[in-house]
Amino acid sequence: MLETELRKVHFIGIGGIGMSALAHYFISKNINVSGYDKIKSEITQSLEIKGAKIFYEDNLNAIESINNIDLVIYTPAIGEDNNQLKYFSKHSIPLLKRSDVLGDISRLFKTIAVAGTHGKTTTSSIVAHILRTSNQDGVCFIGGISSNYNSNFLLGKGVLSVMEADEYDRSFLKLSPHSIVLTSMDADHLDIYNDKETLQSSFYNFTELLENKKKLIVEEGLKNLFKNNLTYGFNSESNLQILNIKILDNCYQFDIKYRNKIYNNFSFKMPGKYNLLNAAGAVLSCLENEINMDDIRSALHSYKGVKRRFDIHVENSEIVYIDDYAHHPSEISALLNAVKEFYPNKITIGLFQPHLYSRTRDFLQDFSSSLSSLDELFLLPIYPAREKPIEGINSSLLLSKVPLLKKQIISSENDLFSQLDSKNSFVLLTIGAGNIDEWVPSIIDYINKR
Repeated sequence: MLETELRKVHFIGIGGIGMSALAHYFISKNINVSGYDKIKSEITQSLEIKGAKIFYEDNLNAIESINNIDLVIYTPAIGEDNNQLKYFSKHSIPLLKRSDVLGDISRLFKTIAVAGTHGKTTTSSIVAHILRTSNQDGVCFIGGISSNYNSNFLLGKGVLSVMEADEYDRSFLKLSPHSIVLTSMDADHLDIYNDKETLQSSFYNFTELLENKKKLIVEEGLKNLFKNNLTYGFNSESNLQILNIKILDNCYQFDIKYRNKIYNNFSFKMPGKYNLLNAAGAVLSCLENEINMDDIRSALHSYKGVKRRFDIHVENSEIVYIDDYAHHPSEISALLNAVKEFYPNKITIGLFQPHLYSRTRDFLQDFSSSLSSLDELFLLPIYPAREKPIEGINSSLLLSKVPLLKKQIISSENDLFSQLDSKNSFVLLTIGAGNIDEWVPSIIDYINKR
């Protein structure tokens, strides 16, 4: 892919978080962008403001100057019955997956690739913020909307890049990483990998893409699975250690030990030990790419998080409302541990929307265990995303497995509000990777009017 030869790029599925960041990239290169998505959203509207021509029906007639398109980019989430995908598959216009294009761009920079079944978005957004505030950013592709920049894409004049290395569909094998941060390798995407061993094998193959194997940075719990890697975490044996942790004014205060020297007075606003681990991985990757520790300290202090990652919308003496993207049992457990660490005196009420029939089936007992840490559970129907229903797999089955006395399935916002009317002093969580975030404005309005 030669950017200098491109005049017009068309996206099929432009509203996705990864696809939209790519669209912003091509717009920044003064290349005409058009695209299709099923749903108009804040993401697509932000692209339209920048000049992208976007339509919301799968109609070829909606594409302006279709014969002038030089490249078509699509996401695996698009079904084979898509009219545009079928049309471009039969014509001579280059048709590439998002991962192919991201791989080409990764070769233009010293790319820090953030991989793992959990923590990619937060870690990559911290790296992006450090690079931006230290004026070292070349291009940053973030798998969520950074609260610091209200964007999933940053473009600077530096030579360093950060990208999320997505294991789904083995997309990360298309990248050319200069260094890798590996946050986790829990079982997930078993619809693709079948078992945890196959998933881990794919991660091993990804790490083999490094020319310099000493640029592999892994969370300390993974250190025995690799050779010649750097580690980060809370243990003194790690190459970067977070220590002397305190919580003051709802903020972590801690020190960092790196290369046998202790650096003091770091602060970080994101709750949860898992977020401290994400920060540690980001810090180590930036240090190994010669970013100054003082710049890193300043960036951590000013980091505001990512939308839908422990996203606090209401916080007062009676009620705290947090929206979170957690959709895997391990993520839910980490989220609930963080809530109880920061709000130990409040009951925790969770509204969970399971994501994918296959994930619900594959991790049914694990979901039951993680959700049991709630004081009260409300379940929504399973969000199918790309999947068709699986017989016998539904929210009723999951609800029956969760060992809580206070639990029920609901279908509307009013169902939730009627249950909350009589409650005081609680943390409310909306949890899931589907469209549960569409409830957020109504919930905020309900709480503010109580």
